[in-house]
Amino acid sequence: FRRKPKAPEEIERERRGWLNQVGRITDGTVIDVQELSPNGHHAATMLIFKYDVAGVSYEASQDVTYLRQWINLHSCRLGLHTSVKYDPHNPGNSMVISEGWIGLRQ
Repeated sequence: FRRKPKAPEEIERERRGWLNQVGRITDGTVIDVQELSPNGHHAATMLIFKYDVAGVSYEASQDVTYLRQWINLHSCRLGLHTSVKYDPHNPGNSMVISEGWIGLRQ
């Protein structure tokens, strides 16, 4: 018997929880907030940010569609300073917000 595969939302929630536990924090900057609706699917809100780890610059995005109740997207403007949690073994794996942590500075 095989388990029912996890939904993408569940996989993302687990990733955020894991990063919240083991992630390290660095400074970052919000680049943009975009609404995407690919081919008639539900609209997704993407928070795009950049940060540096050990002299390497990273640019990443996070789907914040299901986290809107914790942030005010209208205050997320270009150049807003933020804290970024990242995986020390894979710095490209990062987040700005989760259910238990918010890196956005108002």
